Amino acid sequence: MPSDMIRAALVRRLRTSSGISDDDVKEIEQLPIAVRQYPAETPVVRDGERATDCCLIADGFCARSKTIPSGKRQILSIHIPGEIPDLMSLFLHVMDHDLSTLTPCTLGFIRHETLRKLHQRSPSVAELFWRDTLIDSAMFREWIVNVGQRPAPARLAHVMIELRERLRVIERLDGNSFEMPLTQEQIGEALGITAVHANRVIKQLRQEGIVELHRGRVTVLDERKFLELADFDGRYLHQSPTL
Repeated sequence: MPSDMIRAALVRRLRTSSGISDDDVKEIEQLPIAVRQYPAETPVVRDGERATDCCLIADGFCARSKTIPSGKRQILSIHIPGEIPDLMSLFLHVMDHDLSTLTPCTLGFIRHETLRKLHQRSPSVAELFWRDTLIDSAMFREWIVNVGQRPAPARLAHVMIELRERLRVIERLDGNSFEMPLTQEQIGEALGITAVHANRVIKQLRQEGIVELHRGRVTVLDERKFLELADFDGRYLHQSPTL
């Protein structure tokens, strides 16, 4: 995938969330990007490492996670094309979590030095990336509430709807279905439950005619029930410059 297509994924998302200007688009289009292919379930940067680049997802899905000494892992967030999931590494020099691929991915790497010079040269672009990190923080807050307070079926429905709304921005929906390429074990790690419990919840949502998850793809069977179960309020995604 050409590097200009990778930049386009970022620009398309920023137009929706932040109202990026034409001048800012030109600045981003000039960024030198090293394109690399990664297989599924491969570390991009590990907890404790010192990153020298920020990673822009062009295609595929990534996840941030923490693993405790017992080996149990908590998935902290899921990331889609057009996102820079390790933007914080520009200022937090040692990674405090893992970033890895969920699927085969096309990733674009931008040197920290290049991004720092861009921020100095263009304060408006720096503001765009600052807003992006704040939206990221808002999503973390919602994930904490989701895992800590909602029952497992609502927890899964909420993650699904969030992912759908983010994919909508980059035009990656197919009617009433969308990609969610997580295994049952990974779903359990995202929801804070076991893989066995995750399997039961997936079956429950299908039996109740709400959604079906099959081979990494979600199909919504009943939109009203889906929304009611998730209790979803998308303000925290800030998918408008006015939010």
